Amino acid sequence: MPARVYAVANQKGGVGKTTTAVNVGACLAEAGERVLLIDLDPQANATSGLGMRANGASTHDLLDGTPLAALAKPTPFPNLDVVMAKNDLATAAVELSTREGGERYLADALGGSLDAYSFVFLDCPPSFGTLTVNALAAASRALVPVQAEYYALEGLSQLLGTINLVKARLNRELAVAGILLTMADGRTRLAAQVEAELRKHFGDLVFTQTVPRSVRLAEAPSHGLPAIAYDRRSAGAEAYWKVAMELVERS
Repeated sequence: MPARVYAVANQKGGVGKTTTAVNVGACLAEAGERVLLIDLDPQANATSGLGMRANGASTHDLLDGTPLAALAKPTPFPNLDVVMAKNDLATAAVELSTREGGERYLADALGGSLDAYSFVFLDCPPSFGTLTVNALAAASRALVPVQAEYYALEGLSQLLGTINLVKARLNRELAVAGILLTMADGRTRLAAQVEAELRKHFGDLVFTQTVPRSVRLAEAPSHGLPAIAYDRRSAGAEAYWKVAMELVERS
């Protein structure tokens, strides 16, 4: 079966994109799947969230033609590999925007080189820039984390419109895998209202499982660990395990 490639995307920052990419990937890897995480954010939070640091080659080199096999590195977690990012990726984004066909460089770089993996997650930066468009052009599915607040709802229609535009122009295989509600505080009326609005407007596209606000989930990246390695009994770790299993069902 070909690898399922997910672009974890939202133009808003702080909605849980990297947390979702790292933790869903780690859960699937622990379940025995071969998983690759490609860090496409110049901030490199997915890289550091796995306890890694790109001292040499990075995602920039992947976009510049270096073979994936030379860049994918094993993490401390079995079955989970990563292509690390560093801040020079911001330069790559500028370069790609000036090149003809720059939106498909990632798709071309990954074509035919993912046979070793069952799942690939592309952690996108918080923008609609060239790197996010490259991720959507290379992915088979978009996974959209949405924070439980009304500002996040306002940007969701714009994001889905962009996904449809990329599908029409660059990648006819692209579809939305689902919308994942993150940072949900079950004690507040606001979180319940946002969830109700999401389910009213988007129905089954919204994951059944939501991700709660969790101190342990927020602490884990500072230790370079996914939540299931930091505190597997925490609410955040349990939620992401269920999200991972739901993603398998949806695929």
